Amino acid sequence: MIIASQKPIDEIKEYIKDYKKILIAACGTCVTVCLAGGEKEARELAELLSLDGDQEFRVVTPERQCDSEFLAEFDENVGWADVVLSLACGVGVQYMAERYVKKPVVPGLNTSFMGTNRDAGYWTEMCQGCGNCVLEKTGGICPVARCSKSHFNGPCGGSADGKCEIDPSTDCAWQLIYDRLKSLDQLEKLYETIPPRDWSTSRDGGPRKIRRPDVAIEEG
Repeated sequence: MIIASQKPIDEIKEYIKDYKKILIAACGTCVTVCLAGGEKEARELAELLSLDGDQEFRVVTPERQCDSEFLAEFDENVGWADVVLSLACGVGVQYMAERYVKKPVVPGLNTSFMGTNRDAGYWTEMCQGCGNCVLEKTGGICPVARCSKSHFNGPCGGSADGKCEIDPSTDCAWQLIYDRLKSLDQLEKLYETIPPRDWSTSRDGGPRKIRRPDVAIEEG
């Protein structure tokens, strides 16, 4: 799940100050679950923004903003608006801007990371989408996202009592990996050296693409 949080209200007001009709686009998936950009949050934002002046607001909630099949019903609303205030993650904002080339699309959220819901109002990062997963070797615990230094072959010298030296409130990822492998009776995996990382599959190699010929529709 992509985790995001709403931008400060003054920042949002600055984005839309020159527009009369504002279409607030909520999103029905990730940002709904993390309580940042669902229909409830969009309607609350519209009410708050409408207190300031004579701007008009309309709220629409497509199931996803990053998938064209869910945007057909959204198209007619875009024609009404002077600007689209997207409460999707950064992917949704960019996809909407690409789809509606003649309409300004501005973000209402700050996208943070891919993670999981630990408790009410509490999310933690678990994946950075590095494109070359090693979870089989590490007991299903990611050393890239969950180790502060992204170490691949054991903990650094600063961890103590199972906690990270960068943030003592954070569990040491390699302590978690050790405990997990021990519980699975797979500690021998710790003797397997993970080779130097090929970061070309990560963001460092530029925007990434995946195409599956077995399901892709070839362009004519």
